[in-house]
Amino acid sequence: MSDISLIGAPTDIGASVIGARLGPGALRVAGLTRALEAFGHQVHDRGDLTGPDNPMLPPVDGYRHLPEVIQWNQTLHDAVRAEIAGGHLPIVLGGDHCLAVGSISAVARHCREQGKPLRVLWFDAHADFNTASITPSGNLHGMPVACLLGHGPAGLTGMAGSTPALSHDEVRQVGLRSVDQGEKHLLREVGIECYDMRRLDEIGMRKTMKKVLEDLPEDAHLHVSLDLDFIDPDIAPGVGTPVRGGPTYREASLCMEMIADTGRLGSIDIVELNPALDHRNATAELAVDLIESLFGKSTLLHMDRS
Repeated sequence: MSDISLIGAPTDIGASVIGARLGPGALRVAGLTRALEAFGHQVHDRGDLTGPDNPMLPPVDGYRHLPEVIQWNQTLHDAVRAEIAGGHLPIVLGGDHCLAVGSISAVARHCREQGKPLRVLWFDAHADFNTASITPSGNLHGMPVACLLGHGPAGLTGMAGSTPALSHDEVRQVGLRSVDQGEKHLLREVGIECYDMRRLDEIGMRKTMKKVLEDLPEDAHLHVSLDLDFIDPDIAPGVGTPVRGGPTYREASLCMEMIADTGRLGSIDIVELNPALDHRNATAELAVDLIESLFGKSTLLHMDRS
């Protein structure tokens, strides 16, 4: 798709640390539009969506800010669905990772209506597979994968028009290194394909990504949900929940370059950028670099190396 739509979702409604609401502006300041236009794309910046403020309240029945999270995600769902229906590739500028429920639900609905296979690539230090009964905090940015697979409140699990929005075999998680005890058991029970940092250390990023992308149908829609705490905080400090020991700049770039090589990229979330914690917008600039790699930036014209 030569037309790209940027959709700002300036909220930290699902997070434990405020500041991700500033993420969309920081990505624009870092030159995202100009970078995408350099690849010959027509970029349509749809501005920022609006929704409820962060009330900063304690959890109710295991969820913090559930009504507000549902409202933000429904608004985003409708915006993403409209852009895909119009033939545009949507890039969601977050905001915290609870927003993935709305964006991926829209993508899943579209793929189901078009009969297209879907694969969601979830790059994150965290599994985001908590539920109300096992969450230590109630923060919904720790629950979107669970919600998308049907484990959560009806206002989120049914947003795609069917429950669950995704099946476990449509998701690949990469970069995990902070997983709560309850999540570990639930992940094993559900059977999601996960590549934690130990696995990456053992087989390397290239083999990991080959496994993540293997058996991808020709007409598949690839959705990339990139939480910037996926990357090591030494080079990506501007995130609310940093975890040491993440991928390096080159490892993260390789992930994106190998996705670009498939030619099947269809939609993107870029989330959890917290400019209040960043150093001179370095994390936002890194995010723009990685998005450029998703759209084909490389040093040379590479031949197939399979």
